[in-house]
Amino acid sequence: MSGTQNSKHEGFSAEERAAMKDHAQELKKAARRGSRAEKAAEAVRDVLAKIAEMDGSDRVMAERVHAVVTENAPVLAPKLWYGMPAYARDDKIVCFFQSAAKFKARYATLGFNDAAKLDDGAMWPTGFALTEVTPEVENRIAELVKRAVA
Repeated sequence: MSGTQNSKHEGFSAEERAAMKDHAQELKKAARRGSRAEKAAEAVRDVLAKIAEMDGSDRVMAERVHAVVTENAPVLAPKLWYGMPAYARDDKIVCFFQSAAKFKARYATLGFNDAAKLDDGAMWPTGFALTEVTPEVENRIAELVKRAVA
């Protein structure tokens, strides 16, 4: 390459690197915990603490999503996943809440991984933009999480 060419390596963003560090810490912490009940209780505390750290509408939406998911899909275990509140079944993440601030997006996201049973033909949505959690949105989230664990 000549010195006049502008070559810029486009690697992970600072936010992506932070999420990967969060995930590494989550894995280390999970490996150190005691009994299954202690792990579950600490995971819930971690999720609630992460939600409490969020600002403004992200926190309000995360609180509502957490309440709706835990009420409508009690088989899902709250846990952190890449620094985000997530809900797992048999240690596989089914759904997660990504705050708008996490990756400097204009909206929060409710996402579903492949462990969610949302299949609908050859194509179906796995991510939903959230700008507020209204009663109608809560009902839709409840329907989705119930279907995801059916």
